[in-house]
Amino acid sequence: MKYYLAIDIGASSGRHIIGYVNDAGKLVTEEMYRFPNGMKQENGHLVWDTEALLQSVLDGIKACLARYPKIESLSIDTWGVDYVLLKGDTPVTPTYAYRDDRTAPAIEAVHKILPFEKLFEKTGIQFQPFNTVYQLYDDLCHGRLEGVTDFLMMPEYLIYRLTGVKKKEYTNATTMGMVNAEKRAFDMDIVRALGLPEHLFVPLCEPGTLMGELKPEYAAYVGGNVKVRLCATHDTASAVEGIPMEGNAPYVSSGTWSILGIRSAVPHTDAVSRKAEYSNEGGVGYIRYQTNIMGLWIVQSLQKELCPEVSFGEIAENARASSFEGIFDVNDPRFMAPDSMKAAIDSAFEAGKGPQTVSDYFASAYRSLADGYRVAISNLESCSGEKFDSLYIVGGGAKNTYLNELTEKAIGRKVLAFPIEATAIGNLKVQMREDGIGFTV
Repeated sequence: MKYYLAIDIGASSGRHIIGYVNDAGKLVTEEMYRFPNGMKQENGHLVWDTEALLQSVLDGIKACLARYPKIESLSIDTWGVDYVLLKGDTPVTPTYAYRDDRTAPAIEAVHKILPFEKLFEKTGIQFQPFNTVYQLYDDLCHGRLEGVTDFLMMPEYLIYRLTGVKKKEYTNATTMGMVNAEKRAFDMDIVRALGLPEHLFVPLCEPGTLMGELKPEYAAYVGGNVKVRLCATHDTASAVEGIPMEGNAPYVSSGTWSILGIRSAVPHTDAVSRKAEYSNEGGVGYIRYQTNIMGLWIVQSLQKELCPEVSFGEIAENARASSFEGIFDVNDPRFMAPDSMKAAIDSAFEAGKGPQTVSDYFASAYRSLADGYRVAISNLESCSGEKFDSLYIVGGGAKNTYLNELTEKAIGRKVLAFPIEATAIGNLKVQMREDGIGFTV
């Protein structure tokens, strides 16, 4: 039996999942280690604690090797857009988090140089205020790029710390808004127009690339050595690869963000796609033609604010009992990182017409998210010229039967919910494929 390790890190938690194929050819997964993650406030900014992340990664590997002394390989996937700047081997701190509002002036400045219409025509990437292109331009304007030798996206940085090898991976790079959709490489016209250091934009590697083994000091700490590969290091790319899908139906990777789209053989960088806020991100041999929807971030934030002691399962059942049917636009910027999610929702309704009880707030959030799916699928059909009769949902949100029911009613199509670790499965799939191993889910 050969064992593989997927390390899947999201904005709120990370998990180490061992995978192997049983005698029936089915993939078996076992969660071995889980740790919290989250943005921190530092000097008025939202940042990531990369040292704490690295320590959690190492502690999880140690726990896995204690149970399975021989692991063939491991890989790490995380969210997109965020990165670590390096001067040689020394990180430039802080490591800003994507919900920080530092990019507001940079967006206007970038668009004066390269109007968004031009950026989309080249990259096919949906406008988001946190796209890496705006973050890097902010770094440039504040002198943070002086003397910088490399920048690595978050999973690339963690893999570099484990192995000492610096490489950039295609799927995560596409979230930057700087990869040419047709050429599958950094668009150097964008780099030069913005005056960014050209040496930072090196050739991209494909998922499956072997990075090496653990550094000796880390191998000693965790109790063994393991090969390290690049998977599809953007977590949504791994999630889409892990969906047990028949044909090419729309999918939702439902978590802190809800990502809704389809697999496409070619990018769609036309004006219709741009106006519909669809994106063309890299997949494993295909384009993920998709859109970002605010997702369960709203529910998670409400829970922390209103009822931190109540489980999400109980929250959903209480919301089901609410008679409040008001909805709001989940993609409104006011919900990106408010001090109070309750106050942000209140501001989306006329006085006296908003939610009144705790359950009302959650009912409104779930109904609004389902309506966001309805709008996104309508736009998807208009942009692609295709009609769809089903929607696959994976990720944490797939476990929410109330949200699934609301979604099915809102979109008027069959919902196929797979409460599986799709991201870890996609991560494992890429690793095992490199060793000639296939499986069913």
